[in-house]
Amino acid sequence: MVAARLHVESGTRAAMQQSGGNVDVFGAALREKLPLLLRPLGGLLGAYLPDPMPGVLITTRRPLSIQRFTAAHELGHYRMKHRPSLDDESILRRMAMTTVARSSDPDFQEVEADAFAVAFLMPKWLIGWHCQRQGWLARDLSRPGVAYQLSLRLGTSYEAVSWTLQRLNLISSSAGNALRAVEPRQLKVELLEDHRPADYRGDVWLLTERDADTRIDGSHNDFFVLRLNERSNGGYLWNIDQLRNSGFGIISDNRENPDPAGIGAAVVRHVTAGTETAARGQVSLNESRPWQPSSPISRMTLNYDFTGPEAEGLSRAERRQLLEAA
Repeated sequence: MVAARLHVESGTRAAMQQSGGNVDVFGAALREKLPLLLRPLGGLLGAYLPDPMPGVLITTRRPLSIQRFTAAHELGHYRMKHRPSLDDESILRRMAMTTVARSSDPDFQEVEADAFAVAFLMPKWLIGWHCQRQGWLARDLSRPGVAYQLSLRLGTSYEAVSWTLQRLNLISSSAGNALRAVEPRQLKVELLEDHRPADYRGDVWLLTERDADTRIDGSHNDFFVLRLNERSNGGYLWNIDQLRNSGFGIISDNRENPDPAGIGAAVVRHVTAGTETAARGQVSLNESRPWQPSSPISRMTLNYDFTGPEAEGLSRAERRQLLEAA
């Protein structure tokens, strides 16, 4: 209820139905005038200190999805006027709890803060928005690849999404267990196919024309796989040079024919790219004839921010606000 109330106060739902993406938890803390600093905390994910004035610390030693969940957890402490809290890995393990804590339990405020974080970052209406946008049906949410891509768009971990889908009764408990039996690394390997990065810490986004005009928030070591319908039979080609010009490194670029027997059928342009020097901005890809570049038949625009995870000091949201004010 507290998380839903904050969404109403902030107008989050109306704003996100325009641009999609994930809930800006660091921006929410900024709007609440809650001081938030990022530090390389040893053994802690975060901390909430209400005295002498409320403030929050978040670790820099975790991926962006964990930073975001921790920030939401600490924001929950603040909104519910909790006691001081030093939060370690237990806030992540607590998501797997199947019993309901009592208000007299010593850790009840931690259960409350976790419940707030889940409800704030993964409200049912936002899950529904992404499913509608991507054309995912209820049965598709039991597929590991779909659940992983949903977690990227929500800005949360794959495991957190599996538990949330299960608790919202969008998937069964057996489907939830099956999702958690699949490691995200396996899904990344499948998406990257022949490409073998130095490590698999970065995420792999699968983007199609359904992602046009939405916001992609990731980290500097992420990859993405573009699968775009291309009407090459009519001479129309996607201009991948527009990606290169925006600082993305092209790893592979090929075409797949989903219907080899079809005459004149569209092919699928399959491009794998890394962020390389791309950081934050907008890129537009045009599908046009090379001899008529000013007359594209379709266009795909992506707003992206691959500057995560949050670095030491102020959050990116607060730094941007200070720069705009200057």
